[in-house]
Amino acid sequence: MKKLILLFSLSLVVFACSSGVNDSTYFAHEFVQGNDTLPYRIMYPKGYKANKQYPLILFLHGSGERGTDNQSQLSHGGSLFQSDSLRAMHQAIVVFPQCPTGISWTHRIKEQKDGSKDWVFQFPLDQGPTWPTAAVNALVDSLVKVHEVDPQQLYIGGLSMGGIGTLEFLQRWPNKYSAAFVICGANDASLADAYQETPIWFFHGGKDDVVPNKYSRQIYNRIVELNPQTPSKYTLYPEDNHNSWDDAFAEPGLYEWLFQFHK
Repeated sequence: MKKLILLFSLSLVVFACSSGVNDSTYFAHEFVQGNDTLPYRIMYPKGYKANKQYPLILFLHGSGERGTDNQSQLSHGGSLFQSDSLRAMHQAIVVFPQCPTGISWTHRIKEQKDGSKDWVFQFPLDQGPTWPTAAVNALVDSLVKVHEVDPQQLYIGGLSMGGIGTLEFLQRWPNKYSAAFVICGANDASLADAYQETPIWFFHGGKDDVVPNKYSRQIYNRIVELNPQTPSKYTLYPEDNHNSWDDAFAEPGLYEWLFQFHK
């Protein structure tokens, strides 16, 4: 039994080292809504004061980080948000919810048609949010309600499945978030009408063969068509495949751009 405990402890250490995340800064919690339980991690600013409101960054992970370990969702972006330089410049509460396996942040149909190498995505519009998405929305509302979060400074972002989810959140709850960033994401471009006023920075790889960049480009083009003065941006990394998040996270000025927007 001692050997099993030791092996389990070592595996956690290896995971933390490989992801570059210092787990001690992200507190593990669960949000219970009805019969559903959503694991999430939350990081508070250095010098956090309970009687002060802070901006919130909500990050939605990709499909590979789904589960119930309440740890895998920190694999991409977790170490970046806890960097000393970023935390010194921008005091914020950072939340990483974890979506369980077998479900997603959105309803979508993914298939290949007519022998094409490109995936074809469809986004059904006649369904309510998946339960993890509804739970995350309720979690954000609860943080605002207990005065930990400034409702005028809510920010959201995500990659892949989480990038798709970010656009879903913006469409379902328009005008809730001050700004967003979407990495290798997609959605139905017609839904952009609902969030055309929200500044979004899109990132995508030119060689992405998992989520083709045409989907995010169509959304950005629709936003520009609706709102020619939009502060939204689009950055394409021509040589990147699906993992454009590496370059996006290293993008100079991303967080300065994000935090300049207030409700």
